[in-house]
Formats: sequence, structure tokens, C-alpha cells
Amino acid sequence: MSYLMIEGGRPLHGRITVQCAKNSVLPILAATLLAGDVCRITACPRLSDVDTASDILRHLGCAVCWEGSDLVVDTTHITRCDIPEALMRKMRSSVIFLGAILSRCSQAELSYPGGCELGPRPIDLHLTALRTLGAEINEVGGSLLCHADHMQGADIVLTLPSVGATENAILAACGAEGVTVISNAAREPEIVDLQDFLQKLGATVYGAGTSSITVCGGKTLHGGTHRCIGDRIAAATYLCAAAASGGRITLDGVDYRHLATVTTALHQAGCHLQCSKDTITLKSEGRLRAVAPVRTSPYPGFPTDAQAPLMAALLCSTGTTMFVENMFESRYRHVPELMRMGADIRLEGRVAVICGVPKLHGAIVHTADLRGGAALVIAALQTCSGSTQIHDIYHIQRGYQDIVGDLTALGASIHTADV
Repeated sequence: MSYLMIEGGRPLHGRITVQCAKNSVLPILAATLLAGDVCRITACPRLSDVDTASDILRHLGCAVCWEGSDLVVDTTHITRCDIPEALMRKMRSSVIFLGAILSRCSQAELSYPGGCELGPRPIDLHLTALRTLGAEINEVGGSLLCHADHMQGADIVLTLPSVGATENAILAACGAEGVTVISNAAREPEIVDLQDFLQKLGATVYGAGTSSITVCGGKTLHGGTHRCIGDRIAAATYLCAAAASGGRITLDGVDYRHLATVTTALHQAGCHLQCSKDTITLKSEGRLRAVAPVRTSPYPGFPTDAQAPLMAALLCSTGTTMFVENMFESRYRHVPELMRMGADIRLEGRVAVICGVPKLHGAIVHTADLRGGAALVIAALQTCSGSTQIHDIYHIQRGYQDIVGDLTALGASIHTADV
């Protein structure tokens, strides 16, 4: 098993291009099933979650191959409509294939999904949306047996603006006859990206980015080529790393508007930022300051995926910062590992209070989930003594194409070693 070895205390300097968004690529790969044709995802990030999504497509009978940095998917022929439990357990977002398979095959069978253990994330919203369109879904022995001989457009009202449920509803609605209106829809940029891809395939979808999305279903779609938006969470991770370590970095390929709440917090902490449509430059000098309470919420609020990276950036700040995690119950699993490195953090339910300390030290730590792993990397970069070993890095590899290469390019002392 591999682990990361990091020596802290080096400021970051340089310029890198941010990978395309994992949270765009995965639903878009599911959406290729609707095309029944060849689709090309350019500059597709090579992530373990992308590998899992590709394996799901291959299991269904599709042809998937890499051509350089492009992922080419041919969904002309589908030979089955089930997803085995082993693949479902690898990735939480594998449930996004449900709506697309129903649209294409009128039936589907899959077990409950896996992925990071962030507490209960019931898929009731997904199932309710699909049932509203006419799908019959039965839960038998931990599996979902779904049939939808004739889905019909309908008004879907989500009780929460769930990203996954919104995406599943959109994909299923593309295969339903008539007009579907999704109210209280998630507004994330990745939803807009999915809409843009579907429009390239010939679908009529509009309203993404607002709380009401309309889908005119029943159309025959075709193949297309698409480049996903820049990964705002990867960008947030590198900005937090530079803020904590000091230095000056420039990120290309990410829309600063997708990161407004994160950059606002970093500005409060004392960083200087310059932003244009596709570029963000951050300069950090001296010790960071504590910031106003950070409360995670659906977009355009502060993203739950950026909570752990920002927390790590503020471990050596002056003052006290409070985090309130409103999205997931178990999103502080990185805290005990940060405390091994000298952090002063108090937990009470969904609230974490960070009391800045003068310095951190190296330690042997273990990742428990994707973004918590990124937080450990950020903390390790700012240690003043000792080296840090980060184990179970497969979590990190689910969402970062080359975190070692990117940080090395910015001047960090980080490399992968084998046990």
C-alpha cells in the first residue's frame, strides 16, 4: 500500500491548471447512456471514481476507452440493465446511473450505493422523483428492482435541493414523454454542466442554475463532445494549501464565481486574491486570521466539500473560527487526525471550533474520506518539524487526479512511498 510523505514549511509558488470537475464528469458519464451513440469527454480527469463509472458502463455493455486525455464512450449497444453490488459499493454517486438506465432500458436493478462514509445519505429523494415519473421501484433484500414501461413527464418537487436527486430526475425525465418541471432543484454549477452536455446531445433542458428546471423528454438523442468545467473543490483545496503555507499561486481553468464563498473566507483570513473568469491568483503572507463562522449549505452557500480544506488552512490562524456542518452528520472524521499533528479543535455535534495554534508538527495519520484526506495534506504542508505520513490515500485518489504532481509543481515537498 502506498502513502504520502510530506515535509512542511515550504511556501507555494507557481501556476497550474485545475483538473475538470469530478462532480461533473460522473453524472455526464451516466448521461452518455441516453445518447446510444459515441460521446467524447475531453480532458477527463483520471480518477478512481471515473474508473468505477467506466467499469459500470462496460458492465452494461458499452465500450469505454482512453484516447490520450479524452475518455471515449460508445453506448450504442447495452446488453444488461443491472449494476453489481461490488461496483455500487465503490462509489456513492453510482446511484446516478439509475435514472439513465431507466430512461434507456425501462428497467434497472442495483443495490444501495457506497463511497465515503459521511453518515446517512438516504436516496429516498431519488426514488420519489423517479416514482413521480411513473417508475415502479421495489426494495428487495438490499436491492432496488425498478420498472418503467412508460414514464410520463410530471411536476417533481424535491423536499431538499439534493444534487444527486436533481441529476437523476433530469436523466430520467429525458426518457419520459412530455414536460417535466423539477422544483427546488439543486443549483450547483455541475448541474448546469450536465444541462450543457445534454443540450449537445439534442435534449431540451433549461433552467439549470435556478431552482426550477424544465425537461422536454421523449426525444431521440445522439453523440457529442464535451469538456467539463474546472473542479471548484480541487481549486479550493489548492487555494487553502497556498493560504496556509504562504506564497503566491495562480490557478487556471476554474470559474472564480463558483468559488465565491471560499475566496471570501480566504480574503477574511488575510489573503490577497485576484480573479478573472478562468483564473484565480492568491497571495498569502504571514499568519492567517480567524474568519466569521463557516456554515455549509447548498450552492451558492459554502460547499461542504471545502469545509475540511478550509479548516486545515486555519489551524495556525490567530483567533478562533467556528464551523457548522449542515449537510452531513459524519464530516469531521479528519479532526482526530489533525489533532495528532497539534491542532486545537473542539467538537460538539455538527459544530467544530478551531483555536489557532502557533505551529503544527509531523505525524503518522490516516485518511477517512476524500476531502478529509485533502485536509491532512494541507495541514502537513504547514508543519514546522518532522515529516508527515498520510495513509489510506485511495480516498484522495477518488477526487484528485495528481495532487502530488500539482503540489510538487508549486514547490511542495511531497511524494508517494510504498509501505
